[in-house]
Amino acid sequence: MGRLRAALDPSGSGGEQAVLVTAVSGLGGIGKTALAVQAAYAAREAGWFPGGVLFVDLHGYDEVPVTADQALQSLLRALGVDPEHIPATADERAGLYRSVLADRATMLILADNASSPEQVRPLLPGGLRHRVLVTSRDRLAQLGARLVPLDQLTPEAAYELLDRALMIADPDDDRVAGEGEAAARLAGLCGHLPLALQIAAALLAEDPGQSIAEFADELATSYDRLAALDDGDRSVRAAFDISYRRLPADQARLLSLLALAPGPEVSEEVAGVLVGGAPPTAGLKALARAHLVERGNGRRCWRMHDLVRAFGAGRLAGDPEARDAARERVLAHYYRWADEADDLLHWRPGKPESARFAHRAEALDWLDRERAGLVAAVQWAREERHADTAVRLALCLTGYLRWRRQLDDAIAVCATAREAAHGIGDRVCEAMAWHNLGTVLRASGQVNEAVDAHLRSRDLHQDLGDRPREAWVWNNLGNALLDMDRVDEAIDAHTHSLDLHQDIGDRAGEAGAWNNLGTALLVADRVDEAIDAHIRSRDLYQTLGDRHSEASAWNNLGNALARQEQTHVVTEAYHHAVVILREFEDWYGLGKTFENLAIAQRNIHHPAEARAYYLQSADAYTRANAPKEAARTRARAATLTGPEKPTDRPAPASPPARTEDFAPPAPRPPDAPGTDAR
Repeated sequence: MGRLRAALDPSGSGGEQAVLVTAVSGLGGIGKTALAVQAAYAAREAGWFPGGVLFVDLHGYDEVPVTADQALQSLLRALGVDPEHIPATADERAGLYRSVLADRATMLILADNASSPEQVRPLLPGGLRHRVLVTSRDRLAQLGARLVPLDQLTPEAAYELLDRALMIADPDDDRVAGEGEAAARLAGLCGHLPLALQIAAALLAEDPGQSIAEFADELATSYDRLAALDDGDRSVRAAFDISYRRLPADQARLLSLLALAPGPEVSEEVAGVLVGGAPPTAGLKALARAHLVERGNGRRCWRMHDLVRAFGAGRLAGDPEARDAARERVLAHYYRWADEADDLLHWRPGKPESARFAHRAEALDWLDRERAGLVAAVQWAREERHADTAVRLALCLTGYLRWRRQLDDAIAVCATAREAAHGIGDRVCEAMAWHNLGTVLRASGQVNEAVDAHLRSRDLHQDLGDRPREAWVWNNLGNALLDMDRVDEAIDAHTHSLDLHQDIGDRAGEAGAWNNLGTALLVADRVDEAIDAHIRSRDLYQTLGDRHSEASAWNNLGNALARQEQTHVVTEAYHHAVVILREFEDWYGLGKTFENLAIAQRNIHHPAEARAYYLQSADAYTRANAPKEAARTRARAATLTGPEKPTDRPAPASPPARTEDFAPPAPRPPDAPGTDAR
């Protein structure tokens, strides 16, 4: 309303340049007409249009829209021109219209429901004295208008609209105030769309005995939410259908397929996959002009209103083959590039180069952009026809999600993969999913559950005779056991992993086992053995060219050397780790190493240096999406505001950098669909 008042104010007191045309646009049911009418009344009451306000409904989205010529006849009659004096030709009518307006005091013409600039242009008066206010489902930028696009209501405004609508029907109806949480949920189910909210309020008003929570539950569990949002007079589906019928066939198909996109936003790349062709940039822009999609937060990303998504999906309800084919295309695309991105995150010399991603950062950028869609697509594993590819996609994502500390997503992805793999009888992928689930459960602090998951994975791999993967499970099982202070069992697990890796000749696995074994030996106060284990791990990683894992070994070697109070070599080890971790932008690992440097400085009573390292640690943890750890190190920095006196109180324990592995998907059989996606 504020933007409309500023555009319509003839004095320009709002600080904006005077404009002839103001165009309000938005999705069907968003409240364009209601807002425009209110703005017109407010402008008239302010004395800005002493000549009055003329209203014309152009019915632009009906099967037979009002033509500009018909609208001119209506406006001329409203201006007092006798029908017999209205000229026969359109050009003459337009000329007479402008002549009549020239003799009138300032007027506002409200042209409602226009579908094209051609409907509006003949209605424009000459000069800037009179103003035109247009509403449309399309952005009418071609008019040179001040554009005022409308978005859905805020949650607070949607809640208030529900309350007002019910109170209008019955002033004693206090259901919204009494069920605030349920009302907010109902507003969300209505997509904060004014039309849907008004319909919901009307249905509630018809049944005063129904609670808002009951109605919201019905709407949430309805097979067809749009069918439920119909009060007999108004319908959300009908409002959307008006816009849909005007779309060319290719745009109509695009809208329907976009509704299948797994995440809240869809990139142009994935939109192209959905339609089975190149990114449909022009089509997306056309849908945006019709307010059926809008630009998302990411570059070249788009999103749909929830109810438009439901409408679009409904258009495919009668064509399950098209729906399933589109999902299969998306899963195959996601699996192909997630697999390649995951390989690059774990790349070391000798491994194949990526066909798509030039470097690690590019792979991470792609994963970051598509994360929500990737995670949501894994849930398609619950449908048997999609289970195989979706499970393999899940196995590609776990390492990345752990890296970005998106642990809730990681747990959900692993749990879905485990369940789906079990359902289709894929014991290999089920074992790997248990393994990955155990690793992310441990990272989230659910250590008991992590141990159970690793034991299940170990037993499955033993039954399958898969010794390489069994070796990695033993290693990660040892990490979880150590977190439970079951130190001797952890040492046994890491030793078993080491023996298996050495027996099968897996040098990368051997390096990881040495690294984690050293951490467990240090907890057991077997310091010399721990130092030897970490040196062996570091040397193996250097030989393999695995710099990222080498940083972990340097960090842990520093922890072990610190027990011998070798301050110079301790700091040197940590600084080796810092250099590598910065190179890989491993902010969580960097947070650990800076924290260890702080502890080392604190142990030699250098509080200023310790405080600086704690603050660097907090910054790194923050970048790693680890707020708990960041708060801890900031709190420790805050205690070091002055010279620290020697004390018998032990310094905080140095956090180790564990070497973990995530199970990648097993290769498909040669005749399996999608084999070329690996």
